[in-house]
Amino acid sequence: MQAETTLFSAMSDPLRLRCLALLAAEGELCVCQIVHALEMPQPKVSKHLAVLREAGLIGQRRVAQWVLYRLAEQSGWRSQVLAGALAGMAARPEAARDRARLATAPEGPPLAPAAAPPTR
Repeated sequence: MQAETTLFSAMSDPLRLRCLALLAAEGELCVCQIVHALEMPQPKVSKHLAVLREAGLIGQRRVAQWVLYRLAEQSGWRSQVLAGALAGMAARPEAARDRARLATAPEGPPLAPAAAPPTR
């Protein structure tokens, strides 16, 4: 039951759902891009990303001083729950506003191919 509680708890916050929606739409983003899109302070966004990472919903990789986040692969019921949440978020007006703001975000790090799968 702990896995279910952790997953649903992580997905119960609107800001975390917005983070997941951005990552689903864009693939991989650095924290500065997410902060810009959400118009939230960096420490708050980082805290929410840590909750999502600890729940196994997102992964990260480091490129020089940058930390890039992306959705972690899910299977079984976790995949279905995440897909349902993302489908619901896609229709939300705040998700469209977040994506529009992301288009004006500063550039992230120079993209290098991932050497290893993201860590959780």
